[in-house]
Amino acid sequence: MQRLSDATIVITGASSGVGRAAAKTFARSGARVALAARREELLHNVARECERLGGHALAIPTDVTDAKAVRQLADIAADRLGPIRVWINNAGVGAVGRYTETPIEAHRRVIETNLIGYMNGAHAVLPHFFAERQGILINNISVGAWAPAPFAVAYAASKFGLAGFSESLRAELSGWPDIHICDVFPFFLDTPGVQHGANYTGRVLQPAPPVYDPQRVADVMARLATRPKPRAVVGAPAFLVKLAHAAAPTITGRIAAALLELYLRQAAPAPVTDGNLFAPVAVGDTSHGGWQKQNRPLVAGALAASGVGALGVLWAATRSKKIALAADRIIQN
Repeated sequence: MQRLSDATIVITGASSGVGRAAAKTFARSGARVALAARREELLHNVARECERLGGHALAIPTDVTDAKAVRQLADIAADRLGPIRVWINNAGVGAVGRYTETPIEAHRRVIETNLIGYMNGAHAVLPHFFAERQGILINNISVGAWAPAPFAVAYAASKFGLAGFSESLRAELSGWPDIHICDVFPFFLDTPGVQHGANYTGRVLQPAPPVYDPQRVADVMARLATRPKPRAVVGAPAFLVKLAHAAAPTITGRIAAALLELYLRQAAPAPVTDGNLFAPVAVGDTSHGGWQKQNRPLVAGALAASGVGALGVLWAATRSKKIALAADRIIQN
């Protein structure tokens, strides 16, 4: 694909966050965008905004956990906008809490949305790609696919699963040179994701700095739509996380758990909530979540800490027993 003008792009999770930013980015290029999410009224608002930016937009309310609905999304988009050239799997949810204190139904819903939802999307669009002998599937995965996420184990399971799904599908489709599977791995983003997510900790949650503008992810997706490649990373700390976990996975997991334990002990109280797991919520209807300005003074320190931490983990790989014991003491105390 050499240009985005008049190309049909399908985006799930398009009502806010990265999905909304991507919809507007493709609309500015004159693309035809099919927008999917559960919040129907908000989705129509995004569609109107895309029209004002020069694109042609179609709002198709869809729950990605419903395979039949996702197939209908693909068929309606192709029928009304033209052959699908790019499909962006982006819809996602999260649940934070101790594993046994998080309802099993919440764990299941995270997997159904983040992993099965992406598989539903691929299963729906690939027949269209095969018919046209071309197409680009973009999976917004996250740095969560590269390192453990204590207190968010279903989220980690979904992201690790997505990485394996994409790798396997890419290999299976190696005989189709013009069908591409592209994965995006962003670091923490300034989106409404935290406001949307389920919280079973009883404490106020916020993303760890530095948080990145979701527009950066949208721009990466636009580049992948014209120059596809297997993987793209957003945010330098993502590389450090991957490096640290590859060098010493046990240590990084225990340190992550210890740090979150410390944070939760000092965080302000908050009500337990299912967030948007089982039904849409009214809050968080923009691309941004308001975290970037709040975290700005911490960005430089967090970047430095990420680098030092990664180097420290590498240095400590041969001393893993002592480091692990120290992390355990933090958790226990």
